[in-house]
Order: sequence, then structure tokens, then C-alpha cells
Amino acid sequence: LARRRNIGIISHIDAGKTTTTERILFYSGLVHRMGEVDDGRATTDWMLQERERGISITAAAVTCMWADHEITIIDTPGHVDFTIEVERSLRVLDGAVAIFSAVEGVEPQSETVWRQADRFGVPRLAFVNKLDRLGADFERTVAMMREKLGVRTLLMQWPDGDGDAYRGQVDVLTGDHLTWSEADEGRTVERRPAEGELAERAAALRESLIEAAADHDEALMEAYLEGSPIEAGAIRRALRRVVLAGEGVPVYCGSALRNRGVQSLLDAVVDYLPSPADLPPAAGRHPEEEAEETRPPTEEAPFSALAFKVQMDGGRRVTYLRVYSGKAKVGDEVWNPARAKGERLARLFRMYSHKRERIEEVGPGDIVAAAGLKEAATGDTLCEKAHPIRFEAIVAPHPVISIAVEPKDATGAKKLDETLVKLEAEDPTFQARRDADTGQIVMSGMGELHLDVLTRRMREEYGLEVRVGRPRVVYRETLRREAEGEAVFDRELGGKPQYARIKIRVRPVPGEGVAYLSHVPPAGEGGESPAALLTAAEEAALASAGSGALAGYEMTDVRIELLEAEYDPDRGTEAAFGVAAGNAFAEACRRAGGQLLEPVMSVEVTLPEEFTGAVIGDLNARGGRVEGIEDRGGGEASFQAVRAHVALSKMFGYSTDLRSATQGRATYAMTFSHYEACEMAGA
Repeated sequence: LARRRNIGIISHIDAGKTTTTERILFYSGLVHRMGEVDDGRATTDWMLQERERGISITAAAVTCMWADHEITIIDTPGHVDFTIEVERSLRVLDGAVAIFSAVEGVEPQSETVWRQADRFGVPRLAFVNKLDRLGADFERTVAMMREKLGVRTLLMQWPDGDGDAYRGQVDVLTGDHLTWSEADEGRTVERRPAEGELAERAAALRESLIEAAADHDEALMEAYLEGSPIEAGAIRRALRRVVLAGEGVPVYCGSALRNRGVQSLLDAVVDYLPSPADLPPAAGRHPEEEAEETRPPTEEAPFSALAFKVQMDGGRRVTYLRVYSGKAKVGDEVWNPARAKGERLARLFRMYSHKRERIEEVGPGDIVAAAGLKEAATGDTLCEKAHPIRFEAIVAPHPVISIAVEPKDATGAKKLDETLVKLEAEDPTFQARRDADTGQIVMSGMGELHLDVLTRRMREEYGLEVRVGRPRVVYRETLRREAEGEAVFDRELGGKPQYARIKIRVRPVPGEGVAYLSHVPPAGEGGESPAALLTAAEEAALASAGSGALAGYEMTDVRIELLEAEYDPDRGTEAAFGVAAGNAFAEACRRAGGQLLEPVMSVEVTLPEEFTGAVIGDLNARGGRVEGIEDRGGGEASFQAVRAHVALSKMFGYSTDLRSATQGRATYAMTFSHYEACEMAGA
């Protein structure tokens, strides 16, 4: 277990994740020919659309060997529309390699994935890529990491030149100057002692590394204070403790496309990132008793695993698992506490991108795929029924954009329903529903690209032709003020009298989502109403909030409080309590008044300086708020980054407009920022 590493490759789009992963697979011997993103031959970009578009859409897992260590790598997408792939990968990984372009530095999605890794406490390495590109600046990129990400950078290498002048780099711990042979595609790493300014720079940086390492190693501290020589191995061991404690990030550099720096990065993965044995026991709760439970990463502990991804492969459901404890074999039955069902592991696979190798058994630290699990969804825990545990689920962000779809002919209606169910099972950020007013099927997702990819998959993978409507924004509702509502349900249903009186208070609570609080105790705890009836009232009120009590949009930032519930032993039923609660909630919302919320996006446009005025003018015309302008690069490569907040409804078609305004020389990144009030008719 100590010789295993489970890592993710994360970054902004186009920083070089897939290219770096391809080099890792080549130098580790897993592939014998390097595929390139640009020619559609990268190992981890296996989907047709990934190869055509030159981007990663789905996270792909591969396993390779390096320095007698088994490394499982998940190459994640960089585009914000596929952020769930990063979220669920980081949830189950032990470490990560964050890649930054030396030209663009820390970009918006780099910040997003970094914060995701912070949330899960994942130790990281940083790799500053593309040092051979015009405008590359290693020092500026490192400064941006400190400023924007707030990290303590541990500089393990320093480049010998930038851009066209980039020749290699110095290893700070050993003082060696590293270059890579072009004759054998970078397989041979050539080392010689660094000289001149490069040697002086390495010596100064080595002192900084020793100071950082000495905080976690008393013997090293003593040797440092006494001025005794300190070997590189001792510094590495102490720095490993710094990284595992989350108190520093080792920074490496190179150019993956030019085959420089990747072997050093692989050595760093082995030296500094944790094995499953380095991590504390996986923590969860007992599904019924809610008591805290832990599972140490040992084979002797009860089996536990998290399902972090579902994928349809040739029409069959394949579930990706991270095993935390215990062992399981093909044919074993595992318990799913979220579904209260047992499921059988029909087959187990070690994944190599879209290819798979059958295995018979899994144990702690394994990241594998399983066939035969019909119910398990993203975020479900699998465990032994006799020793149940429920790990924290994976929370997917809400969709912000929707389109209407319909089959091109009547025979495709049933097939469309079946296809949407499969796509929803794969992707927690994708939702499909039938509009109650129009009868149309509405698909909702994270962006225009996300929905475009899904509609193409319908045609290419499922043979389903659909017509697609124009994109629409997914709004939310909230309340303007606090109010109360009361409703009585008193009528006969199915020949049986039914009665309930419910009083509800609603209030706006910014940033809290939808919360429910009951002030009515159930029977047995000082109240009169049975617990089942109060539960029916709660479910009905929350369901009303989910479908929107005012304009039909899902509600957010609302607290629902049950104030009174009148129970008649002869006529009180779950149906009556449910209807009365829904009506009381609707009445309270009507009195509180509605407020429509629209998604506001954080936009960063990177462009040559000469187009800055035109781009800012266009953003202002879209009702955007420019938050800042940042100079990046220098000399011939001088360009700027314009940051702004703009309502999503104003950003449709922006890609085409930006290309026209900047002669195709600008790029932009857009991520969801927050919801903001806008006008709602009749509110």
C-alpha cells in the first residue's frame, strides 16, 4: 500500500494536462508511442468528441509503474462545463498535480480546481508547463500562485531561460543542471553541475527549502543551525511531511510538449504525494444511528468503497469505485445504504482509459470499475451489510442553462426518455424534465458546450436524432420578506374523510439554500400528530419549494418553518397533511413576495493590449461590471487579462463576438459566480 499513489491531473483548459499525462504514460512504459491532443491520438482523450474538439470531456483513469510504485492517474477536464468530473475525482484521490501555463499563469479555472482540492484536503504538486512558449515567465507564474491561491511555494527547480531561450533547468536539491535528449524523445535525462548565476540561484533556493523542511524535522533543524552538511534525501523526507500536512506545494517546471521535465515530476509524485497508508482512516457515519464511523486502509477492516462515477459502456452500466478498506471479490454482494439494497459485483476491472483489464479482487486504495451494480449512483457508499457506513456524498453544482429537445419523429419519444435516464445517471450536473406548461422536454446543464456535447452523444452513441431549441437561462426564486400562511384541507377522498390544518412561516435566508424547521413536536415527544404525518407535511413543503411557489423556478435561500399542525385522530391522513402543507407554503410565499434570481458569471478575457478598449466596451454594453485589468507578459508578448461579472443571459454567443472584435486573438474563461436579483413580472 505504501508503494501506491492515486493522483489527479488538474488545471485550467489548455494548460497541458492531457499532454503531460501522455508523457507520463510513455516514460513509464505503459504506451510505446506518444499520442498528441492536436492529432486526436491522446490515450486519455478516447471519446470521438474529445479527439475532434481537442479537449477533455470526461475524466479518464490509467495505471502505470514508476520507480517500483504503482500510480493511478485520473486526467480531468479543464473546461468549467465539466467541473463535476474534477469534483468527483478529487473526492476519491489522495494527491494531485496542478498544471499551470507559464504564459497565462493562474487562470480562472485553475483557481476553481485549486479550491476544490482545498475543500477535500488533497496534497498537491505544481508543474509550470509551456516554458518554451513565447511570453513564458516562470517567476511571474509562481508569484501568481502565491497571490491568487495563497500557497507556500517550495521551488524544487528553476528554469534555465524562458521562451525560445529555455534550455533546461536546475535541480535545487542536488545543484544539477538537467537537459533532455531530443534524439530519443526525451527518455535520456542529462545531468551536469550547474554553473554561474544558475548555481547561485539553486544554492539560495536550497536554503529556503531547508528552512521549510526544518520546521518538521528536529534533526534537520539541528544540523542546519550547526552549519552541518545536509544530504538531499534528508530534505526530501522532511519536505514530504510538509506536503502531507498541507503546508507547502513543491513546484516543478518544464515543457511537456517538448518532452522536458516529466521524469522529475514523476519522481516528485513518488517522493512527496501520499500513499493510501499515509492518510487518516476514512470517516463516515452509521446509516441509521448517525454515530461517527471510521475505516482504516487495511484488508482486515470491513469492506467500504465510494461510487464516484457511473458510465454507460456499450449500453451497460459501469460504476467506478474507490475502495477505502477491506477486500471484495467478483461475485460478492455489497450493501448500498443510500438505496437500502444489496448489489452483486458481477465483474471487476482495472481501467486504462476506455480499455479495461479484468481482475478478481479489490482492496484498500484501489480505484477500479465494477459491472453489475444496477442501483449505485454517484456518491453512494458500498459496504458490508453487517458493518454499514455512509461516507459523505458528492454534491453536484446546479445547472445554469437549459434547452428544449424533441425527437425528430414520433418513434423516437420512448428512446429519448430512455437515453435521458442514462445520461442523467452518468452526469449529476445534467437534469432533464418535462415542462408542465408546454409539455416539452427541457435539458439543463452547466453551459452551452456541456449541452452541445450531450446532444451530439445522443446522435453518435444512442442513434437518436433530436431537434434542439435556443438556450435559456435557469433562474431561481427567493423571497422578499418574512410571511406566514395557513391552509385547511377538509374533504372526502375515496369515500374517507380527510382533515388537516397547517400553519407555515417562510423567510429569506441568503446563502442557506432551502432549510426546513419544525416547531411542532411529534406524538410521544409532547405533541399530538404522528411523526409520519409531520414528515408528509415536510416533504410536501420542500417539494413545493423545488418546483417554485411563485414563477415555477426552483427556490433557494428560503427557510420554511412549521408553526402549527392540527391533527384529528379520526380524519388525519398523510395525504391531508401533504396537501395542507403545500397550500400553506404557497400562501406564505404569496404574502412574502417573490424575487427572481439570475446566474451571474465571472468572466476573464485574455487579449492583446490593443483590443482592451473594445472588449471593455462590449462587456459594459452587456451590463457587465469590470472588476479589474491585469498586465501579463512583456515585450512582444504583452497582453492583458480583463476580469468582469456579467449575467449569463447576456453571454450567449459571446465566443463569436469576441473573435470578431479581436481578430481571433483573444480567449476567455467563464465560471459561475453567484445568483443576483433581477426583475420578476407580477412579483
